[in-house]
Amino acid sequence: MEYRQLGRSGLKISVLTLGTMTMGGRGKFASVGNTGLAEARRQIDLCLDAGVNLIDTADVYSAGGSEEIVGEALGGRRRDGVLLATKVRFATGEGPNGGGLSRAHLIAACEASLRRLRTDVIDLYQLHEWDGQTPLEETLEALDRLVAAGKVRYVGCSNFSAWHIMKALWTAERDRRPRLVSQQIHYTLECRDAEYELIPVTLDQGLGVLVWSPLAGGLLSGKYRREKQDVPGTRRLAGWPEPPIRDEERLWRVVDELVAIAEARGVSAAQVALAWTLGRPGITSVVIGGRTEKQLADNLAAAGLALSPEERARLDAVSLPPLLYPYWHQLWTARDRLGPADLSLIGQFKR
Repeated sequence: MEYRQLGRSGLKISVLTLGTMTMGGRGKFASVGNTGLAEARRQIDLCLDAGVNLIDTADVYSAGGSEEIVGEALGGRRRDGVLLATKVRFATGEGPNGGGLSRAHLIAACEASLRRLRTDVIDLYQLHEWDGQTPLEETLEALDRLVAAGKVRYVGCSNFSAWHIMKALWTAERDRRPRLVSQQIHYTLECRDAEYELIPVTLDQGLGVLVWSPLAGGLLSGKYRREKQDVPGTRRLAGWPEPPIRDEERLWRVVDELVAIAEARGVSAAQVALAWTLGRPGITSVVIGGRTEKQLADNLAAAGLALSPEERARLDAVSLPPLLYPYWHQLWTARDRLGPADLSLIGQFKR
């Protein structure tokens, strides 16, 4: 297992992170998975034995059920050396203050997560989504309190825009508050939107990146093919929730290339997709999971898969996103003065 430094922190995490959204099976998360305690213990042991050192959850997953299962599954047995990450922002209580990034909600939610996880410290506490109504100063001050109290070690964000991140970094520096060390984002061969702004801000500001749903909800696993008719929707992919599929033909071209490379290498398409993501600029770790131990074991094998430059070039070409404004204009007029962060996307194009 390879370990990479998490942004500008001294923390090193495994290139694969165990995601736990399938654990619990409560409420709307029942459709994602309903992994119980016994299966969760086996999955955690499988990952830890493979060298995974980070487990990622959120207080909103199964209304706290995922955190409860993780806490009970670890149960002090293997807590040493295991890093715990969770998230806060979505409503977990009643009333107008039951969610968001206010001081009131952040501190109460952190205490609740600590109880469910059966621990005295959260290694990475992530703001799960932007809150445009709470002043950043209030949010960062609350995080500062939690870090100073020893209840949180590092802070990150998830699903922020690049300008949200830059505002948070600037505010933290100005007020001497804890700096974001990472962002958790969606980024796959099918959806490379993060390359417009989120990957460049990562490279420029030294953030770590954790990737959620790296198989696009299973679309890149090889299970779904253009000739199969078992994908739900009016059109086969109409209404696919995460990510929304805007160009179905492009998706199938990506899947065809994935499967061709996988078959030639004697591995799964999922492993190829994960290996591609792990090799992209700025990526620290991808968050994997599985409804079964077999799926999880297959994903874990991606840590040892190295794609050739030719294989990467094939996947890059078939999945390249369009060059939006102002990037096409920068390509035409400013390429002679662009830096590495700018060129992470623009550098893939020729005028």
